[in-house]
Amino acid sequence: MTRMGFIGLGNMGGPMAANLAKAGHAVQVFDLVPESLARAIEAGCIAAGDAREAVSGCEVVISMLPAGEHVRGLWLGESAGERGGQDLLAALPAGTLVIDCSTIDVASARRVGEAAKSRGIRFIDAPVSGGVAGATAGTLTFIVGGEQADFEVARSVLACMGQNLFHAGALGAGQIAKMCNNMLLAIHMAGTAEALALGVKEGLDPIVLSTIMGKSSGNNWSLERYNPWPGVMENTPASRGYEGGFMTRLMVKDLGLAMALAEHAHSAVPMGALARNLFNLHASQGQENKDFSSILELYRDKTEPG
Repeated sequence: MTRMGFIGLGNMGGPMAANLAKAGHAVQVFDLVPESLARAIEAGCIAAGDAREAVSGCEVVISMLPAGEHVRGLWLGESAGERGGQDLLAALPAGTLVIDCSTIDVASARRVGEAAKSRGIRFIDAPVSGGVAGATAGTLTFIVGGEQADFEVARSVLACMGQNLFHAGALGAGQIAKMCNNMLLAIHMAGTAEALALGVKEGLDPIVLSTIMGKSSGNNWSLERYNPWPGVMENTPASRGYEGGFMTRLMVKDLGLAMALAEHAHSAVPMGALARNLFNLHASQGQENKDFSSILELYRDKTEPG
């Protein structure tokens, strides 16, 4: 059993912490939202009064926060609203392993990682893919940037929460790979929704059309595993009013990170830019807190049955 700290218990972080506790680890948790903290306690985690208490005496500390400013605020003490001013790196002894699972800008990941290294603290950036279902089932994909040796130390911890563990490269590489992945995810989700809406408008059954495309050259993850049409697939956000899952506003954030990365690399990303515009438009219509598969609503006739 390893004593771990876990900070950030949202839709993804909560199930991840629960799986660590299920694996037999002593997981000290903290979140600013009392309801999230309560769910983690019910799952076997140990409540902490604040972030500093959560990391006390821990060999491993994991953070899962919304954006780079929150990660810098937590670990470096930079101002970030409620989450800022912690400077938790100063509270950790040398040799502690810090795993940041947030999806953030590359510069922030590298800045925190370099500060950790200067204090003798192991640090990896390890954003995840797989959604809430993967977090709950413990089948996430971890995309890791950092030293190979630190990745090996973290492997057994990550394996409690995921099935696919990839070392993408040096510090920040995990974020780069995640941005490329999520840009592609946004593109094929928007395209899948568009194709389904076209077929249904011309009289096709969305289940039949999904089955045909799923066995044809148009198949993709959004169609096969996360179908955006309500009722086509059980246990997806689309079949529960687009609640839960990966919120549209977070996809907009990730696409913004991808665009910034493309600008830095002088890389043309016309499909990614179009996807960002579509999801921005969708979010502006009051859908920012719905699952990103609700992009389907941009294409559907409002008179169509669910």
